[in-house]
Amino acid sequence: MAITTASSLLKCATPMAFPSATVLLSRHPPSALQFTLPSHHLNFNSTNFTSLTPISAASNDSVRTSDPHQVVETVSDERDFAGTPHVPVYVMLPLGMINMECELVDVDDLRDQLRTLKSINVDGVMVDTWWGIVEANEPQRYNWKGYKQLFSIVRELDLKLQVVMSFHECGGNVGDDVHIPLPKWIRDIGQENPDIYFTDRDGRRNSESLTWGIDKERVLRGRTAVEVYFEYMRSFRVEFDEFFQDGSITEIEIGLGACGELRYPSYPAKHGWEYPGIGEFQCYDKYLRKCLEKAAEARGHSFWGRPPDNAGSYNSQPQDTRFFCDGGEYDSAYGRFFLKWYSQYLIDHGDRVLSMANLAFEDTPIAVKLSGIHWWYKTASHAAELTAGFYNRANRDGYAPIVSMLKKHETALNFTCVELRTLDQQEGFPEAMVDPEGLVWQVLNAAWDADIPVASENALPCYDRQGYNKILEHAKPRNDPDGRHLSAFTYLRLNQALLEEHNLREFQLFVKRMHGEAVEDL
Repeated sequence: MAITTASSLLKCATPMAFPSATVLLSRHPPSALQFTLPSHHLNFNSTNFTSLTPISAASNDSVRTSDPHQVVETVSDERDFAGTPHVPVYVMLPLGMINMECELVDVDDLRDQLRTLKSINVDGVMVDTWWGIVEANEPQRYNWKGYKQLFSIVRELDLKLQVVMSFHECGGNVGDDVHIPLPKWIRDIGQENPDIYFTDRDGRRNSESLTWGIDKERVLRGRTAVEVYFEYMRSFRVEFDEFFQDGSITEIEIGLGACGELRYPSYPAKHGWEYPGIGEFQCYDKYLRKCLEKAAEARGHSFWGRPPDNAGSYNSQPQDTRFFCDGGEYDSAYGRFFLKWYSQYLIDHGDRVLSMANLAFEDTPIAVKLSGIHWWYKTASHAAELTAGFYNRANRDGYAPIVSMLKKHETALNFTCVELRTLDQQEGFPEAMVDPEGLVWQVLNAAWDADIPVASENALPCYDRQGYNKILEHAKPRNDPDGRHLSAFTYLRLNQALLEEHNLREFQLFVKRMHGEAVEDL
């Protein structure tokens, strides 16, 4: 059975039983389903890299999959990437390396992991800096000590750093082995004022991140949410100045919502969502409701100041709702008004926070992650994208306005699911009308047309030649007249399976091809 994801469930996840596999509902689909793999406390001392059997990019060997009847033939005339542009490859480090006291754990194992990555010429690593750890107990009291030790080890091994400002919760679902909530002082405020969280139609609060409705509201002990984010970022910039000055930190990724992505938390597993449900609109807290009411009044139709009441529930399909079905209310005057407001609020949130990020980080490159919501992409309404805040219905490019906002701030776009093949995803859920390849090309071309850097990462664990070849196709498009290519690729994430002999050889080959190197001697 093909397991499909979105782009955000990979970082923290909940197991769910399927007929022939155990999968995870997690932070990143990035956003839907993933195979259960250990993510930290890894011991790599047993791996002997000098004894690896050489492989070639032109192998004719057959690779047997988990299905005993399915054999994937490797292609004998694979594309030669020697001499193509160098695309840096980073690896996301495991969760749990920094505990809730901001202490680095398993230091010796970490050094072995990093040496392994360095031995196959990985360019660097990506690390989350968790708001819930650093500013855990009191506002404006920051504890960076574990990250200082981690960054020093990374630098000693001559690896670069991509650092994520993670303003969201990690985990929280049954079965998650890592749980990092929002800061305690934020949760204390939420006990008295639960409207600081995104809220669905039934009044269920989502404590994974703060609602964008308080971006400019002084409800966080006298500060707005944007001020809180800015002061956290400024503290990081000052604390790690030496790593900026010597070039160890190459990029800062700004978390802008659920799973660190710029989107509404429209498909939370904790509220019962299952792939390929369309999700639900998340604008029922009092702050967003007030903003919607004001927008409707300004439009001259005060009765439009409410979210739609016919958009189904988390696990509905588009055709089962009056709002998203073909010819549904999404295409009415009210529907267009609501969806424009809902998506514009997402863009405005990104605009506000990125303005502050550029002040905090000055000339350091910054990036934003966008989730790849590819299910229901082939329908007219694109319902799952709409509930997440991407107004990308048929005959309307919902990603161009987001890219324009990123261009304004000279911000790179990090997009997910580049390894997914449409045919594979259709096998498990043919009714979901998926098209990850179509979505990827739409978003990449929108960003390239706006002349902003585009990076990417995988949505699901990837260990095979076929998956890596799909990533390479997007990273370095064949015969592109403008020579466009990804600015970087981040592999999610380091785990024991990646370091198994065959998988490591495949990954090393992938790294060499991303670097534009010849592979005959591998």
